Amino acid sequence: MATAAPPSPPAAQPHPGIKGGVQPLRAGQGHSFFWRKLHSLTGIVPIGAFLIEHIVSNFEIVNGPLAYAKQVLFLNSLPLVRVLEWTLIFIPLAYHALYGVFIAIRGRNNVNVYPWAGNWMYLSQRVTGIIALLYIGYHVWSQRFSGVSLPDHPGAAFHKVQVELSNPWMVAIYVIAMVATTWHFAYGIWLFAAKWGITPGDKARKRFGYVCAVVGIALCLMGLASIYAVVNAPPAPEDVMPEQPSITLSVPATNSAQPGLVRQ
Repeated sequence: MATAAPPSPPAAQPHPGIKGGVQPLRAGQGHSFFWRKLHSLTGIVPIGAFLIEHIVSNFEIVNGPLAYAKQVLFLNSLPLVRVLEWTLIFIPLAYHALYGVFIAIRGRNNVNVYPWAGNWMYLSQRVTGIIALLYIGYHVWSQRFSGVSLPDHPGAAFHKVQVELSNPWMVAIYVIAMVATTWHFAYGIWLFAAKWGITPGDKARKRFGYVCAVVGIALCLMGLASIYAVVNAPPAPEDVMPEQPSITLSVPATNSAQPGLVRQ
């Protein structure tokens, strides 16, 4: 007697709350909701805003060592610049990076189960985030805390970068990191808008995706142009704004003895 074949297991279906590979942030997730919300927000403000400023400021490097030195001098002359540096850059960046690694470790990759673009984008976001983290950690150490202090010697900025990029391997690392970082930021903007309900619906997300792509490509091209300008520039002096020796003006001595009147 023939037996019926066992029914095949049902195909896995995406979570009903996921649209286009984006899972919305839900208040019911408890403490995780707050930390994920904060993680999403810090990726845009202040970290994303700083990334734009950093790439735009570094683009001044295409105008030569002196122009770049003046830009570095201007940024380090801002009021409370060290307080701003820690509160708006280093601390938010450390939180965003560490919590991002935590999410990446606990998250599961669905590309084998749901092979659509949204899951591949999610995977690429995690990979580019790790690349950006490793690069930023090295870049901050080498350019901010190692070697000559650029806040104290802004005129040495161009030469310091040029020496580092004299190594072809470092050029390759910078190029890969620039592409990864700008991709991570551009797709992060798209995720932020989707998860915060700014772009409800697939049509709005698709249209906003084009905007994010333009922003990411523009920032990437500016970053790559800056790298190209440094690599192809003639060797720059070690400091284009050396400290000038103080000049002491000598006051001519005056003769206190005034000639008197000659009496006849």
